[in-house]
Amino acid sequence: MVLGHLHTHRYGAPAAGPLLALHGIQGHGARWRRLAERHLPGSYVIAPDLRGHGRSDWSPPWSVERHVADVLAVMDDLGLPQVDVVGHSFGGLVALHLCRTAPERVGRLALLDPSVGLAPHGLHEQARRTMTTSSFAGCDEARADRKAAWPYASAEAVDDEVADHLTEEPDGRRRWRFDAAAVVTACSEMAGPPVFPPPTVPTLLVIAKRSGFVRPEYVTDCRAVLGDRLIVAELDCDHMLYLERPREVGALLRQFLAGDPMSI
Repeated sequence: MVLGHLHTHRYGAPAAGPLLALHGIQGHGARWRRLAERHLPGSYVIAPDLRGHGRSDWSPPWSVERHVADVLAVMDDLGLPQVDVVGHSFGGLVALHLCRTAPERVGRLALLDPSVGLAPHGLHEQARRTMTTSSFAGCDEARADRKAAWPYASAEAVDDEVADHLTEEPDGRRRWRFDAAAVVTACSEMAGPPVFPPPTVPTLLVIAKRSGFVRPEYVTDCRAVLGDRLIVAELDCDHMLYLERPREVGALLRQFLAGDPMSI
């Protein structure tokens, strides 16, 4: 379903508590499906394909400000004055800017290994690699590529990615369904100064211990801004934590979104 400019996936009953789920670069909203259906039964999960990704509009601009405007348009089309938000990686950065732009529209914020204030050199290398996007002769070759990129994800997560995110081009090759230019722009945004949640927004920060994306200094600065409104949890996994450890991520999100006291 297209809402605003974004193709949007929805899971759960509309009468449940709305949870806006934002994916990372090269991703798509359907990555949230198994987490939503199996581990978030009390939430109405709204998962758009961000601009330049999946089946959404690929036209520029691809700035964080444009992503925020797109997400607000999705909320407006659904008649939602306020939602809880979960963002993974670059989706976490978009979620943070959404909170800074319209704090009254966000109830609670969950950040899953967010890509915020990352080292410019590493992002420069990633952007250059993205400019020569991979293509595959068939689904088996694409599946092998994804398994290599996600060594700790389940086989069904890899199969879902091939089914949901692979497209056949006019030349007969298969490619992942994202615009390289949009990803390069996102790499630039992730190299910007760190952004913090507003002090009024309760925030869960889940860190993937093996990835190194979230610096200790960022955690310290978040604590200074949020005080006891910040909850920090660590999982022993790599960056794709909600595909690698969905049960644990789901449990953390359920407890946090319910407002229950958390013992981490």
